[in-house]
Amino acid sequence: MTPSSCPSWSERFVTRDGVRLACRDWGGSGTGVLLLHGLAGHAGEWDDTARLLRDSGHRVVALDQRGHGGSERHPGDVSRAAYVADAVAVIDQLGLDRPVLIGQSLGGSTALLTAAAHPGLPRALVLVEAGPGRANPGVQEQIGGWLRAWPVPFPSREVAVAYLGGGKEPVGEGWAGGLEERADGLWPRFDPEVMVRSLDENATRAFWEEWAALSCPTLAVLGQGEQGGIIGGEEYAEMVRLRPALRGAGLPGAGHDVHLEQPGILHRLIVDFLADDSAASDD
Repeated sequence: MTPSSCPSWSERFVTRDGVRLACRDWGGSGTGVLLLHGLAGHAGEWDDTARLLRDSGHRVVALDQRGHGGSERHPGDVSRAAYVADAVAVIDQLGLDRPVLIGQSLGGSTALLTAAAHPGLPRALVLVEAGPGRANPGVQEQIGGWLRAWPVPFPSREVAVAYLGGGKEPVGEGWAGGLEERADGLWPRFDPEVMVRSLDENATRAFWEEWAALSCPTLAVLGQGEQGGIIGGEEYAEMVRLRPALRGAGLPGAGHDVHLEQPGILHRLIVDFLADDSAASDD
């Protein structure tokens, strides 16, 4: 077993309004970190980053957000507010004092909205391939069609990695790590229809008001590979205009799954950002 595959976290559960949420608690000491995965993802996507952050002096927890992984698969409420309330409950019940919120994609949306709704809660915010976005009426059909098209069950992990990675093995390994083994093969640990409902608000509005209301130091990490990320130049320019102190970093060669493709570089960006006086301040 390689060091990167050694289980060095404990499973913890938090219950909020009857919904059970599963977490990977990596332990550690120092400033707390809450890691939030994207739509149809899972807490294990953060394993490499979580290990590096813990070993560099942080208390680290990664959450399976509602509807995903080991958490409740069919919650009645999949609103943005429900995701935010879950993050707050995990922070409270697992004792993460003024943590750094780090989220990728839809997890970044959760982190952003949590920081906006609870300005005294986070010490800092790291958005990985995430931003205020825009109203996108076609997003449900687009994402739903993609998820429903998965050729499940996958007969083997190798087949799943090849299909889900799109030619990038680290991405395929990350996505395949969230699959559930059953007698007939490997299945997603989510319901595509729940995922589609989770996008209801993203289909109808952007979150610029919440972005402008943020008060904590913020780092935005963008993929800049051949296929690019989801944050375009105009959106990023507006993010900076509304919050001139925003720190930004683009990773050439990385796409939307920056945390899977370049976890070491992402870790260094986060550590350097938090070492800055403005992000490390207890004010």
